[in-house]
Amino acid sequence: MAAPTPHPLAAARHAAGKTMDQFVAGIHDAAARRGLQSGTDEARVRKWQRGVRPNEESQIYIAEALGWPADIVRADDWPNWLPLTANGVIPFGPHSSVPALREALLTAMERRTFLSISSTALTALAADWAAGSHDTLAQAHDGKPVGEDLVAFLEASTQHLANLPTEQRQHTPALLDAHLATVTELLERGRCTRAIRLRLHTLAASLAQTVAWHRFDLGHHANASQHWVAGLHNAHAVGDRDMGAGLLGDLAYQAAWRGQHTTAAHILEHALTRAENPAARCLLQLRLARTLAARRDPTERRTVLRALAAAEQHLNDAGTDRPTWCAWVSEADLAVDSGQALLELGDTGRAHQLIAEGELLLPTARDKTRGVFLTYRAASHLDQKEPEPAAAAANEALLLARRIGAPRCVRLIDDLLPRFQPYARAQGVPDLLHLAAV
Repeated sequence: MAAPTPHPLAAARHAAGKTMDQFVAGIHDAAARRGLQSGTDEARVRKWQRGVRPNEESQIYIAEALGWPADIVRADDWPNWLPLTANGVIPFGPHSSVPALREALLTAMERRTFLSISSTALTALAADWAAGSHDTLAQAHDGKPVGEDLVAFLEASTQHLANLPTEQRQHTPALLDAHLATVTELLERGRCTRAIRLRLHTLAASLAQTVAWHRFDLGHHANASQHWVAGLHNAHAVGDRDMGAGLLGDLAYQAAWRGQHTTAAHILEHALTRAENPAARCLLQLRLARTLAARRDPTERRTVLRALAAAEQHLNDAGTDRPTWCAWVSEADLAVDSGQALLELGDTGRAHQLIAEGELLLPTARDKTRGVFLTYRAASHLDQKEPEPAAAAANEALLLARRIGAPRCVRLIDDLLPRFQPYARAQGVPDLLHLAAV
């Protein structure tokens, strides 16, 4: 029989590395800073851990004793507001999937954005996942029954939201959040068969991944990473190795976006140890090539080229049986990502050609990706001191990004604007600068 789940207060105290004596002392110190005294002792803490609710004042002291700011407290939602981890990562375990989801949902609140995940913690999580020695599917609960019809509705409606045109998906984040909160509640409190529980974990992983990308596009990185980690726990719970590898690939993409290329490379190397589907491996190899090339280390040139060759071979091997999260990987992605990697390696002529080819191959349904590709093309033109076509590509990308609600693409263009300043009189550049300023 599995060990009982510890009370969130006990879990939070252990995550913070506090002994009972240290924790009680921290509560006394928090009260003293306000010129007050607290009568909290070990016996009272144990009562809280058995279900007695501390008053709001005590909850504030608890937060500070654990090293968190007082404004994290939501006294009416005790003990759910308690952080369950000190480094932002819930470790894998038989009951880790729901706490990871809860951590992601709570991090969505502004007061939880400080709960960022360090590069060391992310790399360690990826290594732990790659070890693959956990059985993380918890037993069913004794709560209210969860039926087939409800789960089927959640699956179908989630799929419908995911299939909306790009321009319409900008209106769906609140619906996706609600779906994920519902699935989390069902996993935590629902009673269902093993088959339905597997479907709920799978749906949780997919929803968490989609929500993470929405947060990432908005620049909410702490929340995005928590959702990707939550998705990883749920994919791991059902033994979906490709989905898990994909979620690690997303975390690596975020790390690379933030300039943490060594962290990204380590995560991708762990992900590739267990990914099986050729389309999944293609995407991971492309991201590995991109992040290694971005380090601009001449000694890694061959490694970059090997990763690009592996990605091409995997794409050739990929059939129609692909995981949903990487079903879109195509010749267009291979061309553009290869071009971007070659651009970092200094092969600008071939890079420009590949980026242009990839953009032409991209289907109209992928407007957000088209906007990103256009910014890549603009950058490659600037590398070749061609401001006119660069301005045309950036102008098109900016108009597209604003229409479909793609703030990440807008930020890419903003980052390019200083490079246009030396060409302020070139054709199209004044119009671009004016559009960007509006």
